[in-house]
This record gives sequence, C-alpha cells and structure tokens, in this order.
Amino acid sequence: MRTDSAAAADPLVHPLAGRRVLVGISGSIAAVKLPLVVSSLVQCGAEVRCLVTPSAAQLVSPVALASLSRNPCNLDADQWSHRAARPLHVELAEWSELVLVAPLSATSLGRWVHGLADSLLASTLLATEAPVLAAAAMNTSMWISPGVRRNWELLQGFERVLPLGPTAGLLACDRQGDGRMAEPQQLLLALQCLQLWGWQRDWAGLRLLVTAGPTREPLDPARFLTNPSSGLMGVLLAQAARLRGAEVTLVHGPLTVDSQLLEGLACVPVQTAADMERALVRLQPCADAIAMAAAVADHRRQQPLPHKLTKEELSVELASGWQPVPDLLAGLVSRRHPGQRILGFAAQSGDVLAQARAKWARKGCDLLFANPIDQADAGFGVNSNHGWLLGGQGGEQRIEPGSKLAIAQQLLTALRP
Repeated sequence: MRTDSAAAADPLVHPLAGRRVLVGISGSIAAVKLPLVVSSLVQCGAEVRCLVTPSAAQLVSPVALASLSRNPCNLDADQWSHRAARPLHVELAEWSELVLVAPLSATSLGRWVHGLADSLLASTLLATEAPVLAAAAMNTSMWISPGVRRNWELLQGFERVLPLGPTAGLLACDRQGDGRMAEPQQLLLALQCLQLWGWQRDWAGLRLLVTAGPTREPLDPARFLTNPSSGLMGVLLAQAARLRGAEVTLVHGPLTVDSQLLEGLACVPVQTAADMERALVRLQPCADAIAMAAAVADHRRQQPLPHKLTKEELSVELASGWQPVPDLLAGLVSRRHPGQRILGFAAQSGDVLAQARAKWARKGCDLLFANPIDQADAGFGVNSNHGWLLGGQGGEQRIEPGSKLAIAQQLLTALRP
C-alpha cells in the first residue's frame, strides 16, 4: 500500500486523485517541461504512465520519467514483444482514463489526424477511447504553415479531444511568436477540467465577463483597506469557461495565485473599486454573462491622504472620513441588456443561507452563490469550497464540498445563457 502524499490526495480537492493518466510526449523542446507535469500529477494522487517518442527521448530522460511516475516509461521499442500477451498500444489505450499529449508536435499531429499507426504514440491515440488533452508546441513558422493549420482544424472535430493551442512568447529557437506550449499549471488545470466536465464546448460563441480578487482602498501611501481574497475562484471560473469555448475577459484586483493560471485570458488589472466599476461599465455591453466573483471592499476614504500617517494620527483618521463603496453588483443588474445573465457571490459567516436569501432578493441578479468564510474548508485562501446556489431552475441548490474548480463547472452550467 502506498503511504506517500499522492496516495492520500483528497479527490474532493484534487479531481485527478485516483485517475489513470497516460502522458504521451512527442518531439519538441517543450518536452523538458513534462517531468514537472508528471511529478505534479503524482502529487495530486493520479496514477501515471508515460509514453515517449524516439525524438522526445533525446530531449527528456525516460529514466527520469519512470522514476517520477513510479511506472516504467514506454518506448517504441516496447510496442511488440513475444513476452507480452497483448500489443502495448492496446493495453495503454484501455488502461488510461485520461490522456495528455504534450507537447504535440507537427509530426505527431499529422500522424494522428490522418490515421497513421506507425509509432507507439500514434497507435495508442488511435486505439484509446479515453478523453485526450492535446497541447501543441512548435516553431512559429511550422505552426502557421498551411499543412499544420489544416491538421489542427481537423483535430477540432475529433470526439473526446480537448485541443490546447500554443501561446505567444519566446521560443527555444529565439523567435518571438505563437508556438509556445501551455505552461505546466495550465496543463494540470485543463486535465482537471477534462475530468470534471469533458471536452464539450457548450460556451462556444458566448462572451463571459468575470471579476476576481480583492480591491484595495488607500488610506495613505503606506496603508489600504482590503480583504484576504486570493482571486482563485474567479480565475478558475474564467479558465473553465475558456476551456468550454467562451471568450473570457477577467477584471481582477491584486491576485495571489500562480501567474500561469492567467495564461490565455484577456486580463484587465485594477486596484480600487472605482477602477473596477469603470472597467465594468466599459465591458458590460459586450458580455452575454457576468460572474461577479470579486471581493470588493465595502468602504473607501473620501480622500486618501498624501502622506504617511503617524500611529497617533492613524487612530484619529480611522474613526472618520470613510464612505460606502457603490454596490457594483447592483450597478451591473441596473445596466444589463435583455438576455444578459448575472451571477453574484456572497461570502458569509454564521447562517449562510438566511443571509444569502436576503442578499439575493436585494441584489436582483439571476444567480447568487453564497459560501461560508468561517469554516476551514471554504472561503478565502483554500482550494475547496461549498455553499448554496440561489436562483435558476434549482431554486435553492446545496453545493456540496468540493474543489473550487469543480464548483466553477457547476456555476458555469447554471449561468450559461
């Protein structure tokens, strides 16, 4: 019996815990990132096997992958053996519950979409019936070449496949441009979304506006009023919607999440509630739906002071000079156009449901998700959450404890126009 942290991973917090994940690595320099991905999958509690093409084996050590995954690393030379009762590609295809192909090179992409079974990876991809996350990576000129573009378009139509295109950045060939593989945190997030929701792109063609994180209301140059929100819930909502096909804009205050989790999002950073309000007024008309997940400060100074206060001055200033921050959610509701759906959030302590009912009636939004902040497994600064969703067809729906990403998927399903 395993006794390490991976074996003890909680499936409520780690959606990949207990899942059998096959990691296929093809020949791109981005393969050097995969040991970190494999290690992270094992730490999340997944059972991992690796499959490496001959060109990838020149870039990343099969021995290292075997050690990190706690399973033998599979190579082309292993595909056929008189000692094996079944072909290896069939065994791997049937063993896997999820498949990650990263990086997906131009060659492996071409073999896959044209049904060529002349390698272990190609044969396994053709044989598997498991959901596949395919993360492309290559030189910019290769990525924009007509042949690769046609092959990538073909892959978009494959059942059970979630294609993850490359992003722009500095490539290993010293070129700036598209072709950079999604970062490890993005790969893990997309795999979790694939496990939780699947490959369906039910938000395709829709535009979602999300707010996340705290705001900061300055008192003087050294102090401000804020709260402990990390912004994780809003960021996960935005990313889950993007992977489900939405065009997403994220308006966020100062975040304390891994910057890799912002990859692929159109981000509008703000500091104060006034900054956020201006951004919302500008962006709301183009949105089909809005998720107001930001934890906006309730009060602000009428006039922030230009100099740092002494301790003695501070005690005096804290007693006066504050004004309520305008209700940004109520403003969204008052300005919304017909058909625009709005999800609000309520972070509560004590009797969450009773307070949520009152807030929902007062705000007038379509949906309101209320969660406790006085419990260890919910609220600010943790990866799990639970609470109540008010509105929609469910009326009052209890949201059971789970990862914030799993709850984001539930909220998106309820919010979809």
